[in-house]
Amino acid sequence: MADIEVIPSSARVQERYLDVVRSAKEEILWIFPTANAFIRQDKIGAISLAKEAAKEKNIRVRILIPASSLIEQKIQQLKQYCSPNNIIDIRYIVQMSDTKATILVVDRKASLVMELKDDSKATFIEAIGLSTYSNSKAGVLSYVAIFDNLWRQTELYEQVKDARDSLAQSNKQLEEANEQLETHDKMQKEFINIAAHELRTPIQPILGLTENLLSNTKDIRQVELLQVISRSAKRLQRLTEDILDVTKIESQSLNLKKEWFNLNDVIANIVDDALTSDASLKKEGSTPTVKLEYHVQNIFVQADKGRITQVISNLLSNALKFTKEGTISINLERKKEDDYHNDYVLISVKDTGQGINPEILPKLFTKFATKSETGGTGLGLFISKSIVETHGGKIRAENNSDGKGATFAFSLPTVNKE
Repeated sequence: MADIEVIPSSARVQERYLDVVRSAKEEILWIFPTANAFIRQDKIGAISLAKEAAKEKNIRVRILIPASSLIEQKIQQLKQYCSPNNIIDIRYIVQMSDTKATILVVDRKASLVMELKDDSKATFIEAIGLSTYSNSKAGVLSYVAIFDNLWRQTELYEQVKDARDSLAQSNKQLEEANEQLETHDKMQKEFINIAAHELRTPIQPILGLTENLLSNTKDIRQVELLQVISRSAKRLQRLTEDILDVTKIESQSLNLKKEWFNLNDVIANIVDDALTSDASLKKEGSTPTVKLEYHVQNIFVQADKGRITQVISNLLSNALKFTKEGTISINLERKKEDDYHNDYVLISVKDTGQGINPEILPKLFTKFATKSETGGTGLGLFISKSIVETHGGKIRAENNSDGKGATFAFSLPTVNKE
């Protein structure tokens, strides 16, 4: 027959309390409402009895208690007492503000609920009020259910806490890695920038002195050697300028100096320079191997004249590099976008050379994209794309439909000149 006893005497409760703990054969479940409740019940020997039961009879003890610095040392000692088997397991719960009672369940057969009358009292007898003992299956299992629910909540809380700690640690590591990467990237860019400037400083005197020597030298062998020096210095000059441009692009400091100018003048000057300097366009007692075509058309744009010159020169230089014979044509035309009715100008360079390698075509305008046997860093088209897009235009490249050569084209938005 089930026995339920209400015990008003705190002294009587203390005796029953210790007897119930001693009677445990398999399991002790405890819920302490406060850290002081734990301290008082440790003083009367209840915790020591549970330790002995765990150690000598292998009884499992599980305790739920609010975290507190007052009992942290004692809790750690308890956790280590039966380690590594974890016969005594303690988990922290939130301070219980509504339910002020210690709940003890032994072997899932008996329960003792002790009301906390005054938590400020130092002794068990002074602090405890009305208590209820029960071995009713329904009543005991209800307290077991309360305990199990709270225990599962602590498991979920620990999982969430571990996940948060792991995420926080990962975020911290990621932030540190990003900081290191940014520092490394900054140092690398600073080094490249300084190195490019330092390289650029001696190049101009080398070119100037070489040109001076060339103009005063009659010896053919010396002229050939000086021309090698001049070509190498000019190539190094182009490389340093490209490196500096890439640094500006990646640091988003590529500034434009816009002005009104006639595109025809720019292209005409580029064509004249090419006809003067490129051997494939010169007549040397016979017809040149490559014909350069351009039809005059006056179109004014507001853009950075130097940068647009750089783009067109780069596209023509590439066309000359890959065209051994045939024709290179530069076209300039005004267009209109039907969807937006915005005017733009399209500049294209079409050649009859070897065309664009299919492997390189998808990444043609990225850094270091080159498969050229004639050398090159693969920076020119990357820089050209950045210049065009900074102007609000687009650049593209494709192999010609007849299978001969390729066409590079870029657009520039136009506005009415007032």
